[in-house]
Amino acid sequence: MTTVALNSTYWSDLGHGIGAIFCYALLGLALMVVGFYALDLTTPGHLRTLVGTGKPNAVALSATGFLSLAAIVVMAIYSSSGKLEEGLISAAVYGLVAIVAQVIAVRLIEALLGIDMDALLTADSYDVKVLVTAAAHLGLGLVVATAIL
Repeated sequence: MTTVALNSTYWSDLGHGIGAIFCYALLGLALMVVGFYALDLTTPGHLRTLVGTGKPNAVALSATGFLSLAAIVVMAIYSSSGKLEEGLISAAVYGLVAIVAQVIAVRLIEALLGIDMDALLTADSYDVKVLVTAAAHLGLGLVVATAIL
């Protein structure tokens, strides 16, 4: 007959892991909300309204911004080596720095390339120029995420 025995700290470890998931999920959500509003404040028009009405270029830009921030939070979690408090602080700091860096870098790229963001974001049809801005968001997020390691 086989007896299954759990480690004496199994349930507390499980509880700690579940708590960590909720903490990181809330932090990730908070960073994404802050990132969205930073993007909204620095782009022409009301980005939330443009996304809500289904403007394809506004949706693409917002989606890549979210993916970029998610990559940064993931790397901050990974680099924390299981230390919840350090991981949360690192993810928060790196996330906020990345939001500022993204806004500056993406606006600079748009200006250098002469992309009319007002026309782009309010267009009713998809425009391939949004790929440049979207790639800038995602690329910078990957650079910051890698720098965390």
